[in-house]
Amino acid sequence: MREIVFDTETTGLEPLKGDRLVEIGAVELFNHLPTGRDFHIYINPERSMPVEAFRVHGLSDEFLADKPVFSAVVDDFIAFIEGATLIAHNASFDIGFINAEFARLGKPPIPPDRVIDTLVLARRKHPMGPNSLDALCSRYGIDTSKRTVHGGLIDSVLLADVYLELIGGRQPDLILMPDAAAEVSDDGAPILVAPTQQRPEPRPFRVTAEEQAAHQAFIGKMGDSALWKAYLPEEAGEA
Repeated sequence: MREIVFDTETTGLEPLKGDRLVEIGAVELFNHLPTGRDFHIYINPERSMPVEAFRVHGLSDEFLADKPVFSAVVDDFIAFIEGATLIAHNASFDIGFINAEFARLGKPPIPPDRVIDTLVLARRKHPMGPNSLDALCSRYGIDTSKRTVHGGLIDSVLLADVYLELIGGRQPDLILMPDAAAEVSDDGAPILVAPTQQRPEPRPFRVTAEEQAAHQAFIGKMGDSALWKAYLPEEAGEA
């Protein structure tokens, strides 16, 4: 199962009133395991950056001036998320902006049934809250020391860890092979290869001498053609 955990940064809160995307960050999971593949792009919003939004993510007009516009990166983004379930925190916000950008370019929207909202999962699991990304990272002991401002990619990485905790603390794909070697297939999916395990010495039978003697006597009554005789110790078979 392929999942994409993603986050966006924007110029504001109203995609239908002219606010635009300025950053998309996304990380890939396969069967709830990070594959190491990610998608990250800064976007020229073709409008000025409000002070309030700049204070959240620190992306200035000057920084974004030479970045590509959304139409130049949309196909790369669509290719990265193709066929995957999408996971976001307060997903209606992020999907609302993505779909508004898609609509400007005549692209079909992302349907709701393709999206998992981690805020909804968190509110079900922790109804008393708080359930912001920061609060959930604190609750689950996830290190946020590298996060000085909101950012699409770093928030996606943190959210992936939060998501795995919300669905069971990585238990859905618990691996009972601690020495398994991880490989990656051509499509980025992890392959687990268990090492060959063999006892250094054969395990001894936990039977008493009396039990062995009774077993041999029982087999002796079966006649010389009994198949069991082939598995008796050599000295017992000659007795």
